Amino acid sequence: MARELVLIGVGAGDPDWITLEAVRAVQQIDVLFVVLKQDNLDDLVEARREIIRRHRTRPLRIVELNDPPRPWRTAPDYSAAVARWREQRLAQWSAAVADELGEGRSGGFLVWGDPSLYESTLTIARELVGSAQAAGTPIALRVIPGVSSVLALAARHQIPLNRQGRAVQITPARLLREGLPPGIDDAVVMLDGRQTFASIDPTGIDIYWGAYLGTPDEILIGGPLSQVAQQILDARAAALERKGWVFDSYLLRRR
Repeated sequence: MARELVLIGVGAGDPDWITLEAVRAVQQIDVLFVVLKQDNLDDLVEARREIIRRHRTRPLRIVELNDPPRPWRTAPDYSAAVARWREQRLAQWSAAVADELGEGRSGGFLVWGDPSLYESTLTIARELVGSAQAAGTPIALRVIPGVSSVLALAARHQIPLNRQGRAVQITPARLLREGLPPGIDDAVVMLDGRQTFASIDPTGIDIYWGAYLGTPDEILIGGPLSQVAQQILDARAAALERKGWVFDSYLLRRR
């Protein structure tokens, strides 16, 4: 029997935001690989444990992987730094899978949100599977979708993600330093550690912002960007001071 690697999308924060297919995968896998990031936080670890407690009835072998440092925040060459980090991840994960995943066994990663959206896990897993295939030790890959923060954000604000007959762009904040590009009226912004929304021209733009979506700490603020930008900055700073981390995203919408 072939080995199997399963990427399980577990949603943006609420332990109930997990599909029936994901529940079955949690019940069936033999090994769970858990990536511990350099700045890993207790409540994120506890959220993983809660998912396992709710949906697993028998003991599960857990293999912890200490994530390589992320130097690109200060690296002069962003692309090269990310490439090196992914190479280190690939080497570490390949070794762990080779050691822990025997013939006929299934291993899984719990992936926040959806594995296909702003998540490097899928890219690295595909490379791992390709290398294993080339080496004559094949691994089947399965990807289970999850509720992304993008969909959770729209649902929490009770707004459609796109407007009738119009497109929506999903973008990292670093591509919006000059504001919404011409022709783009709706943009979901991810990975904004610098609060880019507060530095662009707010004229005619609404913002729908959310942090800690699906958790007891959830914060939602929406309205004209010119009126609520400072409110979001203050709320974000207070949350960062209180918890030590912030996961947030927002939709910018041109009126």
